[in-house]
Amino acid sequence: MITTFFLSGRVCSTKAIREIAEKSSAPYTMIYLKPDIEWVYLGKERMVQVLEMSGATMVYADHFNKVQRDKEGEWIISEAPVIDYQIGALRDDFDFGAVLLWRTDKLKELVAQMDTDYEFAGLYDLRLRATDRMAQTGGEPLAHIPEYLYYEVETDTRKSGEKLFDYVDPRNRQVQIEMEQCVTTYLKRIGAYLKPGEYKELPQAGEFPVTASVIIPCKNRARTIADAIHSALNQKVRDGYSFNVIVVDDNSTDGTKEKIQELINGDASHNGANGELIYIAQDKTWHAIGGNWNVAIHDQRCGKYAIQLDSDDTYFDENTVQRFIDAFAGLEPKQDSHAAPRYGMVIGTYQLTNMAGEILPPGVIDHREWTDDNGRNNALRINGLGAPRGFYVPLLRTINYPTTKYGEDYAVGLRISRDYPIGRIYDVLYNCRRWEDNSDANCDIVAMNRNNWYKDRLRTWELLARLK
Repeated sequence: MITTFFLSGRVCSTKAIREIAEKSSAPYTMIYLKPDIEWVYLGKERMVQVLEMSGATMVYADHFNKVQRDKEGEWIISEAPVIDYQIGALRDDFDFGAVLLWRTDKLKELVAQMDTDYEFAGLYDLRLRATDRMAQTGGEPLAHIPEYLYYEVETDTRKSGEKLFDYVDPRNRQVQIEMEQCVTTYLKRIGAYLKPGEYKELPQAGEFPVTASVIIPCKNRARTIADAIHSALNQKVRDGYSFNVIVVDDNSTDGTKEKIQELINGDASHNGANGELIYIAQDKTWHAIGGNWNVAIHDQRCGKYAIQLDSDDTYFDENTVQRFIDAFAGLEPKQDSHAAPRYGMVIGTYQLTNMAGEILPPGVIDHREWTDDNGRNNALRINGLGAPRGFYVPLLRTINYPTTKYGEDYAVGLRISRDYPIGRIYDVLYNCRRWEDNSDANCDIVAMNRNNWYKDRLRTWELLARLK
């Protein structure tokens, strides 16, 4: 009843997928993405049963991970639930687990449609094709079985914060190029592709008290907040431009508020129009990072441009704010950047460092996969658009941030990219400092699933909007 094949992971060639379809002779085709799969009693039969009942093209299931052996040589076992597939789950690293059970007739039908020979994106192409009509007809072509049906050996035991940047690692560049080609072709097939250069007009600016504001949302960052604020206050802008620094404290309880107050009281040089430090204390209701940003950008003291600085990071040098001001008008530095903005959002380049400033792998993250022609389409495939981020405030005030503590920046970036151009700065502007208290440093699998599900949901909403 089942023909079983082994593929070494999600990255594989179209040739390998074609060979599987050609050789499969049973009603169902099972693909292992890892070796040494062990089944729960009747687990394999349960996958077949659900595939028959659901009418899905492919099913996948929750499983157990064999993480490592203890002192007695026994495996340490952990639960490894996965998440439901939705139309916005376009990222090529979506975790189906190590076992995929396909309906063979559907598999052969889809493979017959595959008209591009990929070296790396063969399996990605196959599963996107399985979802071609998902937006129009609904249904569940890729069905998740929320039952623990097998054991697989976990070979990647890094912390979540160490895996976070794999998709922008320069060593994976050729893989990413193919994945982008594949998802772009998919978006064209389903009618969600955005053509280059078709944008709406940006809203008028009006009057602002300063040219730019550095926005620092924070909660319990007593260890790092002073570094961030000093980095912002030490910025230099050319004559005729001005900036301030807006710190939004979301009910910190660890001494963060006192650290900020010390800076306000102890440095009179930063109480003028240029480089003024503004402190906003949130009320006790729910805000998260997105809500803190909303308070800052709607404050009457906010500038024409709002530039991100996380409370545990620093700017690369004193020129970051001016580089953003120049970039918004699409001009080179030292030219007149009082012109009307060309971009609704500008994204810079960052480097990963530890708290001592030492570079961590993969080093510089410049998101060079972004192109003016196709960046906003490829944005639906990847899990982030880069940092630091700057926004044209008259536009951002019409969109606003979602009130959440994860994915809020990605949501805004997707929304802007649909209708407005996004500029890029490929020089390093920002030090993204990795430490044990980063919110994504060591998430457990439940938190990772929740985060990934939410970003998939953001992509689902954005995909539906583009289809309209």
